[in-house]
Amino acid sequence: MTLVQSRRREAARIAAAPGPVLVVTGMRREAACVMGEGVAPLCSGANVAQLREQLERLKERRFSAVVSFGLAGALDYALRPGDIVIADTVVAGEARHATHGRFSDALAEGAAARGCKVVPGAIVGVDKPAMDPAAKTFLRESAQAHAVDMESHLAAGFARELGLPFAVLRAISDPAARALPPLAAKALTPKGDIDGRIVARELIRAPHQIGGLILAGLDSRAAFVSLSRCGPLLGPLFRLVLADL
Repeated sequence: MTLVQSRRREAARIAAAPGPVLVVTGMRREAACVMGEGVAPLCSGANVAQLREQLERLKERRFSAVVSFGLAGALDYALRPGDIVIADTVVAGEARHATHGRFSDALAEGAAARGCKVVPGAIVGVDKPAMDPAAKTFLRESAQAHAVDMESHLAAGFARELGLPFAVLRAISDPAARALPPLAAKALTPKGDIDGRIVARELIRAPHQIGGLILAGLDSRAAFVSLSRCGPLLGPLFRLVLADL
């Protein structure tokens, strides 16, 4: 075989190889749960405008599937911190996007096998966080959804535009009846880390937030336990399902 033929075959092999699974998250800590072979985490910093720009830049890259992964707020009163919602539908404004059935089933089975409580249902994507029970009630009734996050609607649109399989795995971090402290909407950096200086400044300004912050921390701890169990499954499960498609 000549050197030219060898290079052509290698180029053809690379072109035919499936790309990684794009995993869309809001926080760096969420992205850290899915580090591994076959996955490409993308962290938005819980900033919808930034995520739109990031996804636009990725349209020319090759991916095999898209997953929305991370924390979510409960809209259903039956959901508790640490419960896993595997979305069958993502609500984006007036649109409703169905997720990929086989991928979703594989994620649900894998999460249950890891000891997580798994609930199927709709997730609504929003551009601003739902901070209190009134906002959550409005979303539950208007979107007929179980949970809410700030990434799934954009991830769903990206997957649909590129014709890629799409799934959602989200861990509940705050119950439907609980409000988040106002500082929670300000504490993330563009890279998706919690800025301790902002937290300290907001607590000095409004110390009554400390109680809500402690509760939010306990809730998110339960959610991250579930995410850490499920994150390592994404790459292997999607490779298995993709091999059968």
